[in-house]
Amino acid sequence: MASTKKGVENFLDNSPVAALIKVAEAKGSTPREKGAWMLVSPEATFGTIGGGQLEFMAIAKAREAIVSRSPAGEDGASGVSLNIPLGPEIGQCCGGHVELSIRHVDSGLRDELTATAAAEDGAYPHVYLFGGGHVGHALASALSLLPLKVTVVETRADALEGMPEAVTTRLTPMPEEAVRAAPAGSAFVVLTHDHALDFLIVGEALKRPDAAYIGMIGSKTKKATCKSWYLKTAGGTEEEFARLVSPIGGSALRDKRPSVIAALAAAEIMRALAKPE
Repeated sequence: MASTKKGVENFLDNSPVAALIKVAEAKGSTPREKGAWMLVSPEATFGTIGGGQLEFMAIAKAREAIVSRSPAGEDGASGVSLNIPLGPEIGQCCGGHVELSIRHVDSGLRDELTATAAAEDGAYPHVYLFGGGHVGHALASALSLLPLKVTVVETRADALEGMPEAVTTRLTPMPEEAVRAAPAGSAFVVLTHDHALDFLIVGEALKRPDAAYIGMIGSKTKKATCKSWYLKTAGGTEEEFARLVSPIGGSALRDKRPSVIAALAAAEIMRALAKPE
């Protein structure tokens, strides 16, 4: 995903007069969680607090604050709070309750936002895609839109051409080294052009008990062959091999178009990476 920090900096560079809307409290069913935020200028917005009438109302209030240079007509840098029930009164049926804060963005708040955005960037989980073929490109594109740090690892330079700008690419003759160097909690998705290479990378990934997800593209036959290799040659165990997800994206659909596989696999990977509440 593109850097949130760069997005904040670019937005504020182009919008020197702006307001911050933040979800200060969220009770019951709400569009976004406590802490969600967005920036508003007279002409543009960055981020979201959930869309719908709640967001429309908040944007209007923020722009009123920008015009008056004081949130909701109040004086002082602390801003103002808006308590909004999400019911028929505003055309939303969530049923929850949201408290929003609106503040002018001054130099101090800009620094705070930049630091917050940098922390968000740093907290993105890592996903390593091994292979830049048709499915690799499609999956890289799908994952690049999500709050993830995506790295595509390849042994072929031409396979890395045309990757999304937000994706990191790594050309190496030994892709398994990327598995060893990956941070704890990473996801590994194996879809190279070579089954033997796939098995080697899978073997390295299964040595990582701290991996959040290990997936390999392929058929039932390929998975069975990989299992035989892993148990007999790589010295692995049944319990370890059970962690491998293959085929990626599940087998409920028979549609094997790269874009379809990528959509299903992206959802599967995000579920694996999601932190339990």
